[in-house]
Amino acid sequence: MDYFAKRIIPCLDVDNGRVVKGVNFVGLRDAGDPVEVAYRYNEEGADEITFLDIGATHEGRDTIVDVVKQVAKEVFIPLTVGGGIRELPDIYNLLNVGCDKVSINSAAIKRPDFIEEGAKRFGSQCIVVAIDAKQVSTNKWNIFTHGGRNDTGIDALEWAKEAYNRGAGELLVTSMDADGTKAGFDNTLNKKISGLVNIPVIASGGAGTMKHIEEAFTLGNADAALAASIFHFKEIDILDLKEYLRSKKIPVRV
Repeated sequence: MDYFAKRIIPCLDVDNGRVVKGVNFVGLRDAGDPVEVAYRYNEEGADEITFLDIGATHEGRDTIVDVVKQVAKEVFIPLTVGGGIRELPDIYNLLNVGCDKVSINSAAIKRPDFIEEGAKRFGSQCIVVAIDAKQVSTNKWNIFTHGGRNDTGIDALEWAKEAYNRGAGELLVTSMDADGTKAGFDNTLNKKISGLVNIPVIASGGAGTMKHIEEAFTLGNADAALAASIFHFKEIDILDLKEYLRSKKIPVRV
């Protein structure tokens, strides 16, 4: 496997047991059954799948483990799960039903030691720290939590460094300004973060065209590109996308 190959990751935002997609984290549209959607991506050549239970933290409940278990049975590529993960037993329960990595956000901000504890217990490769960032002024982004509802006032670049230093294996960086707009990734933010850490950065928020995904790799220095609606609604086929990226001399997995 080519360590330097760029990864294409469809994201399943799940709410009330259905895959949904919105713009700037609101105005959700139904995009199907998570098990069926995940199976389709597995068949279509995705490198990984990310499953985010978007209501879990806001509603103060655990991730829907039974749905994760069903999804894990259908896919044979790495599966990352996030939403409602607050303590080590939550990570254990998800890994136990077949997910490969967990994505933590609000709980890590509330208690940064959680990153170290998770990395020590399960290995850094299992711990993805999700960073939901919104630009607040020139070259300054703040971290938002609870599905983009709460501004923590924490500087996104400083937090990226801290998450890395505490043992995160990857950073999932979502630009809330770009999310769902299909206007392109925030490559300035992604490039700044990738320059500060020595772990993979996954670009998220804003994919609308194949060119945007190319730019996430060339301008944003991202290691992976995550997208939802362009894949859910079949605007872009993953194999076609990989062919396009190869034509631009960007290494991707076959």
